Amino acid sequence: MPTPDFITEIRTSAGHHLLWLPGVSAVVFDDEGRVLLGQRADNRQWTVINGIPDPGEQPADCAVREVYEEAGVHCVPERVVLVRAGSPVEYPNGDRCQFMDVTLRCRAVGGEARVNDDESVAVGWFALDALPPMNERQLFRIKQAISDEPTWFETTASR
Repeated sequence: MPTPDFITEIRTSAGHHLLWLPGVSAVVFDDEGRVLLGQRADNRQWTVINGIPDPGEQPADCAVREVYEEAGVHCVPERVVLVRAGSPVEYPNGDRCQFMDVTLRCRAVGGEARVNDDESVAVGWFALDALPPMNERQLFRIKQAISDEPTWFETTASR
């Protein structure tokens, strides 16, 4: 994902120090119950659509924007399914960050799934029993989105 301008500006004074950043993930389902996934251009991993909110942008608005920008799909957020701090990440240039991710379950309402920017090399709808290889964090987001259980909040005691 390209680095937002406001983060590039912060990096001019923060250098490579760890930045605590907001993140939003959208688990989008179509009318057939398939989930929308994108294959990232930077590491070729399949993920739910995600991104960084602009300053002052609400998480639901960010999810709608990111899904359209990355995959060409219009969606409506339905509910929060997960709030979780990720592990620190170090990028090849030495920048370090850690995301507080808000995951939203969303419903597709229009558009056509396609690669819509340079952040993905592939985008598609996948049946839940035919998901491509994905890391456990992504699978957990999807699991929470299909569950009728209450929103899951991780605490140190729940580990």
